[in-house]
Amino acid sequence: MAKPQGNPFSATTADVRVNVQALYLSDQSEPERSHFVWAYRVSIENLGRRSVQLMKRTWYITDGRGLTQRVHGDGVIGEQPVLEPGESFEYTSGTPLSTPSGFMRGQYHMVATDSGEPFDVTIPAFSLDSPHQPGGVH
Repeated sequence: MAKPQGNPFSATTADVRVNVQALYLSDQSEPERSHFVWAYRVSIENLGRRSVQLMKRTWYITDGRGLTQRVHGDGVIGEQPVLEPGESFEYTSGTPLSTPSGFMRGQYHMVATDSGEPFDVTIPAFSLDSPHQPGGVH
């Protein structure tokens, strides 16, 4: 897979930084059938002094018509990673849309491993753009 282009979208919440980069996958997309696919690479970095664990995720995926799908579930890519201070976790996933552009945003639902205290971390909104979108929307 090609490397994502451009600077990552980034947000830091409660000493956890999330960077996201998206890449349009032309080889998996079929524009003539309104099927557009993106991969996105996420890096989650623990900038704090306590260990944290990613328990659940909530994504909001909005297509070019403004229709939003909510995806909620345990962990990411089948894992619930524990991040010690200074550690990071990276993964790649993907999403299809029926429109040539859209955007995603969300939250990771974390816990501090020492206290069990839950907290949410923002996943920054990032655009899903394809070469099939007329004009620059995002």
